[in-house]
This record gives sequence, structure tokens and C-alpha cells, in this order.
Amino acid sequence: MDPIYLDYNATTPLHPEVLESMLPYMQGIYGNPSSIHRFGRDAKQGIEETREKVARLISVRPMEVVFTGGGTEADNLAIKGVASLKREKGRHIITSSIEHHAVLNTCQHLEKEGFRVTYLPVDRHGMVDPDEVRRAITKETILITIMHSNNEVGTIQPIEEIGEIARDFGVLFHTDAVQSMGKVPVDVNALRVDLLSMSAHKIYGPKGVGALFVRTGVQIEPLVHGGHHEMNRRAGTENVAGIAGFGKAGEMALSSLGEGSETIRTLRDYFWERIEERIPHVYLNGHPFRRLPNTLHVSFEFVGGESLLILLDLSGIAVSGGSACTSGAQEPSHVLAAMGISKEIAQGSIRFSLGRGTKREEIDRAVEVLREAVNRLRSMSPLFADRKKAES
Repeated sequence: MDPIYLDYNATTPLHPEVLESMLPYMQGIYGNPSSIHRFGRDAKQGIEETREKVARLISVRPMEVVFTGGGTEADNLAIKGVASLKREKGRHIITSSIEHHAVLNTCQHLEKEGFRVTYLPVDRHGMVDPDEVRRAITKETILITIMHSNNEVGTIQPIEEIGEIARDFGVLFHTDAVQSMGKVPVDVNALRVDLLSMSAHKIYGPKGVGALFVRTGVQIEPLVHGGHHEMNRRAGTENVAGIAGFGKAGEMALSSLGEGSETIRTLRDYFWERIEERIPHVYLNGHPFRRLPNTLHVSFEFVGGESLLILLDLSGIAVSGGSACTSGAQEPSHVLAAMGISKEIAQGSIRFSLGRGTKREEIDRAVEVLREAVNRLRSMSPLFADRKKAES
């Protein structure tokens, strides 16, 4: 049987039309975009046309888009870039306890350099309380960075409310929207954010390309120093082919919002219904409604998540235990721990993330394979045996 891919939050396949848009910049249009001759001008034109496409994806002006080497670099540029320029004004940053490690590890690095970071708690659905943000702000606060949606459980944060609070206090606001792009509408003006991170490979584009929205008037210190690329905000010769692919992927993502997202949401909800019907002792993680339409994070009691993941992989089904960036970690997810989920339950968790290629028959097959794998693992669990005795 053909393998089933249910790990679209980790990465997406490169769409054929995206690849086609990249090929000219790998062959005929090979000039350095900083060169003033025709070859360079053609490459530069490709970058600027793409900048317009990415800008339309989030309703901003092209000059507010800075291309980076990915979402992680965009997060680092936003956080370190603000911290470096604002350190004389204050050294306090506010974030949440469930951020991607691109944000958490950056904040922890800044703590070693004398910054103070407040890590806000979340509720059992993984939601930040805007009032907690308000209470955390001090005269020293220079930046708030809260992700738009969580990469593991899919919970969508109240970014609009937090954005209002940030503006009330005159504090810069950054959001990591890497997982939200192409799945839900993202309008930076409605969200009231000053900086926003994106990544191409989450929307059927190439790996190694991302972007940071920097609102007009917001100053950041570059991470990389060199030439005058990207309006002096990110030095280094641009990845022209990758950027072109990002633009095409952004165009396609914008056109598929709405009906495409609803189709995936319906399939995801069907997936959860089937799991509940076929497998007892399961728990849905994340907000029941305010969640990415493609994301289903489930805990299976009396089962080890890593063992379950391996059995599914052996059956041709690709899923994740959480963030792909932390695969191999021995401890349960920091996201689930912050949500108050016990270590025993958290250890049996799997993230299923659907995409454009997911079919209903694949879901049906995945549920049956999942049921068999869970039953096999539970048959070896003394805790499950004790539960069955207690219930009989």
C-alpha cells in the first residue's frame, strides 16, 4: 500500500507549480541580484515581484517584507533585532511558555546577556490570557512575542486582543505565524502586530526560505552584517530561486483559503470522530474550536508515543510526536506540560496534521492501523491490565 503522510505541520511537499516557478532562476536567470547589469537586474526583478506576492498574503506593503533563510531566522531577527536596538530603553521581554524553540531558545539566550524574560502560562487548551499579558508589562518591557498558532496542538492565540494591549502601552509586538500561513487568514493590520515571521516550506514552498514582516517605522538590528541587501536588514546574496518559489506558494495559499481550509477541517473532525469511536481512553489536546483546521493532537492513555509512532511508521503512516525540531527529545512536550497535562498522558501523544493531499480513505486506513497499534502496545501494559480489571 502507498504510504500515508499526516505530518504537514512539519513540512509540506513542494508543489509542482512552485518548482516550475523556481526553475528559471536556476537556469537562465542566474545573475546576482545586486549586480547592475541585465543578468542582475532580471534576478532583482524576480525578487521584487515575489516580495509583492508575499506582501499580499498578509496584507502589507512590499517594502515591509524582509526575506530570510527560514522561520527560525525570522524569529531570531525579530527578537534579537529589537533587543539589540532597545536595550537602553529596557531589557524586559514577554513571551509564552508554549512557543516554538526558535523563540524560547532565543529568549533564553538573551537572558544570558542580561535581559529579563517573562514566560506567561497558558490554560488547559493552550491559550494565553490577554490580561496576563497586560499585567506582565512594565516600564522596562520592549517586546511581546506570542505565536499566532501553536505548532503542536494548533491552538490559535488571541493575537488581536494582545495587539491592542501592546499598542496601549507602546510596546512592540511580534508573532510567529509560521504554522498559520495558508491555513487561516492572517492580516497584520487586523492583528495589530509590528513583526511577523513566515516560512515557505509550510505552504508547499521550498525549504530554507522565510520572511519577516517589519512594520514601517520599526527599527531592528541585523543579525548578519555585510552588504546592503534586503534594505540593510539582512545581509547576504538572496536565494533567488527559493524566494521565487515562496512567492508562488504564497499565491496558491491565498487562493486556497476558505473552501480549502473548510475541506481539511471537515476531514480532521471526521478523523477525531473515528478515533473516538474505535479507540477508548483518548484525549484531544488543544482548543476544541479555536484551532488550526488541519491539526489533531491526541493523547492515548497506557501507550508510549514514541513506540506508537514507530509502529505507525512501519505500517507506512507518517505522523509526529510534536514539533519536528524536537524529535528525539526524551522529555514530554513542553507545550503539553504547560497545559497541565500529566506526564503519563503526555508521553502517549501524537500529532496528526493534514494537508491538501489527504484523502478520506487514508483517514479510514490510518484509524484502523492506529487502533491495531494501540491495542498491541496496551496488551503489554500492566497499567492497562489493571484498568481493565477495575472496570470489569
